[in-house]
Amino acid sequence: MFSKPPARAQQLATDIEQLVTDRRLKPGDRIATMEELRAQTGYGRATIGETARLLSERGSVEVRPGRGGGLFVAQSNPVVRLRRTLLTVPHGGTTVSDAIAVREALEELIALEAARHRDERDIEELRRRVDGMRRAGDDVEAFLRANWALHERIADITPNELARAVYVGTIRCVADLAVRADSEDPPASGDYLERRVAVHEELVEAIAAGDEARTRAAVLAHGGDAAPRCAGPEAMTTG
Repeated sequence: MFSKPPARAQQLATDIEQLVTDRRLKPGDRIATMEELRAQTGYGRATIGETARLLSERGSVEVRPGRGGGLFVAQSNPVVRLRRTLLTVPHGGTTVSDAIAVREALEELIALEAARHRDERDIEELRRRVDGMRRAGDDVEAFLRANWALHERIADITPNELARAVYVGTIRCVADLAVRADSEDPPASGDYLERRVAVHEELVEAIAAGDEARTRAAVLAHGGDAAPRCAGPEAMTTG
């Protein structure tokens, strides 16, 4: 029922949102109890608890304690409706190209908002995610997961819920294509991945400094270092 990538809580939260959409559950409908989720996924209490927290923060679910409790579909609001709409978009090539265009259009807004509102904890976590990209080495799949996690964490900083919902939704649309893609093309080269780490490191340091001009320049560099076409769809969907 659920997949088990390393970023367990984040992926499980996304899977549950997809489940709500697929089953056409309505506000107030019960999704599962905590114990049911543990049995279905094989995850421990910590992962299930973190998943519930993420979903609650997103406004997707209401967590009810006690007997008869569990995860219930939250009352709808415009941001949650938008997120569910994005989850229903088909994953054809044209749709993914559109998603990339929307994400790139929002990149500067999201980064500037992060530069204005980041705190010490945000900076520490962003740097940790860049380290995750670096540790991935030549493992393209691990690199992509770390890359998407970094961009989602940057988006978490903005108080603009609508921009965050659209941006994260488009990231997940593109990420889903990369997971589903079957390509015989060679993966991205180590040199390319190293350049992408450096580009993201500068983006994070610009945000950490709260320097808007430097952040704009970092966003421009981020979009300008495109992957070569021979790198395959996995590399071409990096952010």
